[in-house]
Amino acid sequence: MYLISLGAGILAGLVYGLINVRSPAPPAIALVGLLGMLIGEQVVPVAKRVIEGTPITKAWFASECQPRITGVPNAKDDSKN
Repeated sequence: MYLISLGAGILAGLVYGLINVRSPAPPAIALVGLLGMLIGEQVVPVAKRVIEGTPITKAWFASECQPRITGVPNAKDDSKN
């Protein structure tokens, strides 16, 4: 899915380059900011677990935070669909 998205973006960029049109895509710094927002959203569930005294395990992070950051559903989410 990521490779298809990247390929579509490259193709669009080539077309824009050929017709001398500036891309409406945000600059890279804005995309880095969006990544920061995704990561920052996960501070809340982590902080809640710390306050509750519940351990933050790799398995919990992989099932609860990682899918929200990467956009890739975990196996638990796949079984619901």
